[in-house]
Amino acid sequence: MLPARSALLALLLTAAQPAAAERDPQWEAIYQARFATLMQNRGIFPDYAPMEAVRGAARPGPIPLATAAERSISPDALEAARAYAEANASSAFLVWRNGKLQASWYPQGADRHTPIVSKSLSKPLSAIAIGRAIQLGSIRSVDQPVADFIPEWKGTPKAEIRVRHLLDMRSGLLEQMVSADPDHPINRAYIDPDHGQQIIDHYPLTHPPGTHYGYNNATAELVAVVIERATGRRYAEFIGSEILAPLGAEGGQIWINREGGLAHSGCCMTLPPESWLKLAVLLLDDGKWAAKRLLPQGFVQQMRTPTPQNPHFGMGLWLGEGYVARRGFSGPEKGGPQVLHTRPYPDRDLFLFDGNGNQVVYVSPQTRTVILRTGPNPPKTLEWDNSMLPNLVLGGLKLQPGEAPPVPQAGPLQ
Repeated sequence: MLPARSALLALLLTAAQPAAAERDPQWEAIYQARFATLMQNRGIFPDYAPMEAVRGAARPGPIPLATAAERSISPDALEAARAYAEANASSAFLVWRNGKLQASWYPQGADRHTPIVSKSLSKPLSAIAIGRAIQLGSIRSVDQPVADFIPEWKGTPKAEIRVRHLLDMRSGLLEQMVSADPDHPINRAYIDPDHGQQIIDHYPLTHPPGTHYGYNNATAELVAVVIERATGRRYAEFIGSEILAPLGAEGGQIWINREGGLAHSGCCMTLPPESWLKLAVLLLDDGKWAAKRLLPQGFVQQMRTPTPQNPHFGMGLWLGEGYVARRGFSGPEKGGPQVLHTRPYPDRDLFLFDGNGNQVVYVSPQTRTVILRTGPNPPKTLEWDNSMLPNLVLGGLKLQPGEAPPVPQAGPLQ
């Protein structure tokens, strides 16, 4: 049985630190240089290297733009939403509905081929990768023990971690935090040249698996380990061949810990905006694309199902489950950054990809609409309102005869 966190967390962290003498000296030098860069840039890692190509479709096609006659959202609503995106230093703003782009905007110097730094948009993509591996028969289900792929955990408390726990943040592994200690496992898990093995061997378990929501990147990074060991293929190649290529989506690049090493599945995939939008449309259509099933039937519903520990998060997806004015990544009633919602979502079934710096892809099932905003952090003078874009866009729907308006999320303004 796992001992109480309050008594042993300090001991766990001490035990988790790798002995520098046992490290490959070249890898240790790379790590220390990366750590210095991280500290100098206040937790941001500019110009990371190395990266690996994610190829995508051989001939990626653009998403068609609706003509004026085909637009099912009012021009005024689209312009108001575009202006809000532009005012918040966005790198892309897209609105898709019923197969076509209702709006497509990029700032000067960017276009549909410009890759974006996805940050935690990579987490729903990692869940899609698990679903694809299940559909292909490489993984039995999300309830399969992770120890089947990480045998180093057999006979330890980590053997209770299931694949679903890597996606819904209930692995029980140490929550995301900040540390200036170069030997802290939170830093080793992020920028070590052998970060996957560092997580497997040294990252501490602080709660019994499946009992506690604890958002952290290390849990999501293990998806690449599972995919590579389950399929015998590199993570970047698997994503490109099995997901992006069937979608006709353009590829990009992904961080790897060293040349020929492990990919970072919890962050740091760079893809053009339309590729992220196509991933959202795949989920909107229950994992099917052009009549081909890429994900198991019902898998998307599992992604959209919250856990008792966090009603706002499923498997890689954030959910419009009950209105809250501020929602944190760390979970209900916890500290850390809180995302503002000044009003309820206009579609109570809405779900979203949501990454650090307000990289957001909203999916409205009731209206078959996808809204994307990417870019750097909005200006500090303007607090980002995570409910603004869906309210502006869906508030401008042109309903056809017999078409019902979406049922909104219950909240104080209803």
